[in-house]
Amino acid sequence: MINGAHVVIYSNDAEADRVFFRDVLGWEHADAGHGWLIFKAPPAEVAFHPADGEPSHELMLMCDDLDATTAELAGKGVEFTRPVQEARWGRVTGFRLPGGGEVGLYEPRHPRP
Repeated sequence: MINGAHVVIYSNDAEADRVFFRDVLGWEHADAGHGWLIFKAPPAEVAFHPADGEPSHELMLMCDDLDATTAELAGKGVEFTRPVQEARWGRVTGFRLPGGGEVGLYEPRHPRP
């Protein structure tokens, strides 16, 4: 029935964010025409949390080793927006996209589907 998910990230500089995902993160992509890149995302999970106010959505990328991944990204000039936090479900931080948005980055410590 459902065979995938399409994530849309609205940006103040979509071109810069496309270049970031292509060149810094190294994600595979297809050019849908006129430089409009569609990226192949890694395997994904969906979790539902209670809202503290209006419901919202958040993009969090996962990694196996948060320390190694943050060091590699920092070496490529990525700006981290918050210190690493330890939670019972994993270790989490966030980084700034060139277009102004923020993406979470975490090392899960919960059972994976």
